[in-house]
Amino acid sequence: MKNYLSLVKFSHTIFALPFALLGFFLATLESGGGLSFRLFILVVLCMVFARSAAMAFNRYLDRDIDEQNPRTATREIPAGVISPKAALSFVFINSLLFIATTWFINLLCFLLSPVALLVILGYSYTKRFTFLCHFVLGLGLSLAPIGAYLSVMGQFDLIPVLYSGAVLLWVSGFDIIYALQDDDFDRSLSLNSVPVKMGRPGALRLSNFLHAGSAFFILAAAWQLQSAYPEFQWLHWLAAAIFLGLLFYQHTLVRPDDLSKVNIAFFTTNGIASLLFGVLVIMDIYL
Repeated sequence: MKNYLSLVKFSHTIFALPFALLGFFLATLESGGGLSFRLFILVVLCMVFARSAAMAFNRYLDRDIDEQNPRTATREIPAGVISPKAALSFVFINSLLFIATTWFINLLCFLLSPVALLVILGYSYTKRFTFLCHFVLGLGLSLAPIGAYLSVMGQFDLIPVLYSGAVLLWVSGFDIIYALQDDDFDRSLSLNSVPVKMGRPGALRLSNFLHAGSAFFILAAAWQLQSAYPEFQWLHWLAAAIFLGLLFYQHTLVRPDDLSKVNIAFFTTNGIASLLFGVLVIMDIYL
């Protein structure tokens, strides 16, 4: 179990899960029907199954690449801890569990589940043919708030779409920062990424621009929340301020000639930003 949790980097669930829960609790508020613990568990399970399938498939597909990269050679498949066949079976099982779980939510989520899988599994192929791979990863994670909202309401709405836009640009931006570590290696294997395409300075400028766009969506969602629910207090504005502050902070940690703090920018800063944002906005919904 420990090896499989490491394979899918289970701790990284913290990036998208708070936004999924935000979509769920926002829909619960709008439905006026009260909190369904059954539905809550189903939404969390969907997140876990979908993300586990996506990460394991990425590790399976990239196993030969990871073996050649000193930074990733110790991952479970190239290190021989988990066999490629076992990893692929894990992908298949989690994909089936994800689709089966959506059946118990509602028909719309069930019908859209293959589309979601196509996006999150298809991401793993993209760096082989396009530098826009980071945006496909962002798109995959951006499905979380919309999917969770659909699980309750069964229809689309503006606020979860705004949160999805924020996640799309936020994840794309920080994945570009993370990819800076492998730009030379990717170039040697003719793999595609924004750092390979634009160089480190250009990649950081694009990441700045994407995070500015994410900030716009976060503020737009906060404004829409305040307009729809005047009784909201100040917690969601505090959440927006913290999230935006941490977005800015991570860009002070990384320079084209100094990548020593990439992991702090990628894991720590973004994990804290997502967790605090989700907790504070959900508190505002219920307080």
